[in-house]
Amino acid sequence: MAFAVDDLRRHTLPGPGEQLMSLFAPIKDHHSEKRLFLGRVVMSAVIGTLLLGAVVARLVQLQIIEHEQFAEKSQGNRIRIEAVPPIRGLIFDRKGRVLAENLPAYQLELIPEQVPDLDDTLARLARLDLIEESDIERITKLSRSGPRFKPVTLRFRLTDDEIANFALQRPRFQGVDFQPRLIRHYPHGENAAHVIGYVGAITTEDLNRLSVTSYAGTAHTGKSGVELKNEQVLHGNAGHQQIVTNARGRQVPADPRGLTQTLSPRVPGEPGDNVYLTLDIDLQIIANKALAGMRGSVVAIDPQNGDLLALVSSPAFDPNQFAVGMSSEEFNSLQYNLDRPLFNRAVRGSYPPGSTIKPMLSLAALETGATNLTRRTFCPGYYSLPGSSHRYRDWKPEGHGSMDLHDAIEQSCDVYFYQISRDIGIDRMHFYLDQFGLGRLTGIDLTGEREGLLPSTEWKRGAFRERADQVWFPGETVIASIGQGYMLATPLQLANAAAAMAMRGRRFEPHVVAAIEDAITGRKTLVAPTPIEPVKVENEFYWDSVIEAMHDVMQGARGTARAAGQGAPYSMAGKSGTAQVFSVAQDEEYDEEKVEERLRDHALFIAFAPLEDPQIAVAVVVENGASGSRVAAPIARALMDHHLGFSSNAL
Repeated sequence: MAFAVDDLRRHTLPGPGEQLMSLFAPIKDHHSEKRLFLGRVVMSAVIGTLLLGAVVARLVQLQIIEHEQFAEKSQGNRIRIEAVPPIRGLIFDRKGRVLAENLPAYQLELIPEQVPDLDDTLARLARLDLIEESDIERITKLSRSGPRFKPVTLRFRLTDDEIANFALQRPRFQGVDFQPRLIRHYPHGENAAHVIGYVGAITTEDLNRLSVTSYAGTAHTGKSGVELKNEQVLHGNAGHQQIVTNARGRQVPADPRGLTQTLSPRVPGEPGDNVYLTLDIDLQIIANKALAGMRGSVVAIDPQNGDLLALVSSPAFDPNQFAVGMSSEEFNSLQYNLDRPLFNRAVRGSYPPGSTIKPMLSLAALETGATNLTRRTFCPGYYSLPGSSHRYRDWKPEGHGSMDLHDAIEQSCDVYFYQISRDIGIDRMHFYLDQFGLGRLTGIDLTGEREGLLPSTEWKRGAFRERADQVWFPGETVIASIGQGYMLATPLQLANAAAAMAMRGRRFEPHVVAAIEDAITGRKTLVAPTPIEPVKVENEFYWDSVIEAMHDVMQGARGTARAAGQGAPYSMAGKSGTAQVFSVAQDEEYDEEKVEERLRDHALFIAFAPLEDPQIAVAVVVENGASGSRVAAPIARALMDHHLGFSSNAL
C-alpha cells in the first residue's frame, strides 16, 4: 500500500501553500547564462581563428608557394594563342608555268552579334545577288551555332563589281563587311583539273588524318590529285601570335579606335614547298580541246624516264569552284551528272583494251612459237573453234585474205590472232601482258588508281563461287586475244605499255612530280626516274619486226590509221583498237548509225614517236567513239606533233 500512496501523492495537484511558493521562484540563472555565453565566445574565437588561419595559409600557398603556376594560368586566361596559317606552296608545269597559285580575294563576312536582324539582313543580301537564296538556311545555322563574335563567311570571292555594289550599300548592312583573304586559284581551270586536283574545306574525316597542330587556322586541304598526294609538302607549318582577350574569349581592343591588341613576337607560318610537275600544260590544253564534247581520256608519257607529259579526263570540272565554295545545287550537278565529270578516267576508268594489245600479244606468240614471221593464215572474215559452229567475227566482214604477222598488225586482222591464241593459251598470254603492266597498278604518284583486270585460269577459279563458272573455256581465250571478254585496262596502263614497246622492253614507273622546291631558299630537289622490271624477250629481232608493223599502221600503204599518220615529218608507230560495249548476236549486224550513242564501241589508240629515239608515248580512249583509227588516232597525232615541235592539222 505504501507504494500506492506515494504514487497517488505524485499525481495529485499541489496545495495552496505550494502554489504560493512557486510564484516567488527565480526567473533567470544569470551565473549559468554568463558561463554559457563565455563558453560560446571562446568556441567562436577558436573556430574563427582556425578559419582565418586556413585562409591565411591558403593565401600563402597561392601567393607565395604556387605563385608562378597560377600567374602562368592567369596569363593564359588573358592571352590566347592564335594560329597563323601558312601560305600554301605553288604548283608549276615542266616549263615553270603556274598551275596552282594563291591570289588575294575579298570575302563577304558577317559578325552575328553586330547584326540586329539576321533574317532581314540575309534576305536583303540575296536581293542584291551577293548570296544565293538557297544558302540562307546554311548561313543562318552557322551564325547561330558558334560564338556570336566570330565572323561567318558568306561569299569566298567577290568580283570588283560586287565589291563596288556592296560598298555603296554598306551603311544599310550593320555587321557585314568584306575582308581580304588568300584563295587557291587554278589559272588553267579544267585543263588540268584531274591531275592537279583541288582543295576544299577541311572535314571531320580530314582531321582524323591531319596534324591538329600544323593545321590550326587552316580552312582548306587537298582533296584530289597532286593537291592531295602532296598535301604535306604543299601545306607548310602553322605559325602563331598572342592575342589579348577578355573572360569571354573576345579580342580586347588596344585603344578606343578599336585596333586589335596583339603581343609580340609574332611567329609567321612556314610556307609550303613548291611542286614542279612533269606535265606540259600545252599538251593538256590540246588534249582537252580534242576531247571537247566527248567522254574519254588522253595520257602521254616520256618513254625515256616515265615523266607524265599529259593526263586528261573528259569531261572535266573547274577546280576553282571547290576552292571558293559552291552551293549544294552546283555540287549535285557535278556529282550526279551522267557524264561523270568528277571521275578521273585516266587512272580509274577500266576499258577493254581491244586490238591495242595485238603488238604485245605478237611478241608473246613469237616467243612461245605460236607463230613466226613467215607463217600465213587465211582470213575469211570469221573464225570457228574445232567442233563448234559459233563464228568469231573479224571487224572486216569480207575478210582480209592471206595474212602474215606483219599484215595482221598493220591491218588489225582479228582472225589471225584468234587462231594463234589457242597455241599461246590464256596463262602464257597473262604472263607476257603482265610484263607490260596490264592488270596491275603502275605506281603513279596520284591517288585512286585502279588495277584493271588481266584474266587467267587461276584468276577465274578465285573470282567465281560456282564450280561450273570457274572453268576457263577455249572461246574465252579467243576473245581475250583481241582485248575483249574479262580483260580491262586503264588509259594510264595502255600509255605505259606503249612506252615499254617504244623502249623495246625498258620500263619506268610513271610519275607526275618532277621536283620539290623550298619556297624560302629556292633549292630544288629533283625526283629521279624509277626503273622497273623490263619485258623479257629473248630474240631482240622480234622487237624490230613488231615495231615496224606498228609503224606501217600509221605510215604504211594499208595501215588502219594511215590517215592520221599521213604527211608526218617524223616516223611514228601506233595501234588502233575498238572495244565492244555490248555483244551482237550471230544473226545480227552491228550498225553504228542505228545504235544508241552510249552503246557504240569504244575507240582506242596507242602510239609513240619517233621510232629512232622515242620521246613520247600516247594512249587515247574515247568512250563510244566507234573507231580508234578515225576518232582516237588524230588526237594522238596532234600531241606527238606538238611535243616534237611540229605544227599540226591532225584535228
